[in-house]
Amino acid sequence: MNNEILEQLKELAFSRSIPFCYSCYKEAPTGCCKHCGSDDLMCLVPGVGCEYGTDWVIKHILETELTAVDLEEEFEESIRQCYPEETQVGWMTFDTVRLMKENDPIGWQCALSEYESQEESEGTIVSFDSGSTYYNFSTLEDFFKNTHNTCFQKSSTPYSP
Repeated sequence: MNNEILEQLKELAFSRSIPFCYSCYKEAPTGCCKHCGSDDLMCLVPGVGCEYGTDWVIKHILETELTAVDLEEEFEESIRQCYPEETQVGWMTFDTVRLMKENDPIGWQCALSEYESQEESEGTIVSFDSGSTYYNFSTLEDFFKNTHNTCFQKSSTPYSP
């Protein structure tokens, strides 16, 4: 599943970038430089940058067009759905989530880590940077449905190295 999404992101990155010959410092929309004949081309995203590969274009697309999942917030919401909003200790009443976080921070982090692992193994969330940032899988699917019709119409000759 991750590889399939990554392939779609690569296609999107190629469609959103312009092949660029760094030697001649010219765009090469056909996938081969008209001036020097090179097919060793960079990806140019106007106003963003020019570099070899698509990883940086994918990162740019993810950061600018999608919202990363706030795992802490989602985990807190999950806990609030499982336990009462307030916990009474003696005559005092506390917010349950705050009580858990402040009185057992190590236990809270372990539970958060388990929640993250479970969500990832179920395919609810996906990461492209070894777990630093997660995106909701359904949000990615919607994103591809909405962009598929427009992004692949940009050029009649799709560039792929």
